[in-house]
Amino acid sequence: MNAKTIFITGVSSGFGAALATEALSAGHRVIGTVRNEASRQAFLAANPGEAFAVTLDVTDTDAIPGVVAEAESRFGPVDVLVNNAGYGHEGILEESPLDEMRRQFDVNVFGAVAVTKAFVPLFRARRRGHIVNITSMGGYITMPGIAYYCGSKFALEGVSEVLGKELRPFGVYVTAVAPGSFRTDWAGRSMRRTPRTIADYDALFDPIRRAREEVSGKQLGDPRKAAKAILAITQVPEPPAHLLLGSDALSLVRAKLAAVAAEIDAWEELSRSTDG
Repeated sequence: MNAKTIFITGVSSGFGAALATEALSAGHRVIGTVRNEASRQAFLAANPGEAFAVTLDVTDTDAIPGVVAEAESRFGPVDVLVNNAGYGHEGILEESPLDEMRRQFDVNVFGAVAVTKAFVPLFRARRRGHIVNITSMGGYITMPGIAYYCGSKFALEGVSEVLGKELRPFGVYVTAVAPGSFRTDWAGRSMRRTPRTIADYDALFDPIRRAREEVSGKQLGDPRKAAKAILAITQVPEPPAHLLLGSDALSLVRAKLAAVAAEIDAWEELSRSTDG
């Protein structure tokens, strides 16, 4: 195992907390971001040793370059950046205010990109580094009621893939990690829910909302095993551009890709009719 310095956003709970714990147990140094002083103290108390915490809200994009510069000055070069900070929004698109979409993208997309942009010049200059963006199987598949969330994760998947192609010549890798359903608080405390107002959607969406609430905390995926999988790809010479986590993600994404391929084939003649 090659010990690394890992910068992880959003270590207060969920994947971030699990990843920090597993990374420290494996002998890595962890710099984690939290949003307030109470969370910073709690993280340090729960993770003695090579754990350090900095206060940062990823939507405060003006503060990010200074935080990154200070982290590297105090703790040395960062080897791996994990953009984990994020949350889920649930709501029928027609009912959900645009402000909720802006906030969703501010955290899940613009925050991740802003942190990445602060590290890219450092990684490029050193000709090494690994950026891990935590996306979701919701960056591949969709379901009613999470349009803003899926939109943000589709965006982060696309940004990750392009950035990986841009940075590969400099020995810097980018991996988009797309988890399925895991026992985090994504569907619980961390979820923002828009109130229901239009009865026409009741039959479609109310069962989905109830099922999501009932399964929260009982999902198949184990966050600690996800953390181990993420750490595993930081140790290989050429990490993947995409990594699905969980058997549900595998089956659902494979089914989606097969359905897309079938639809492309079905409409191939019309698609080709626009040439020339």
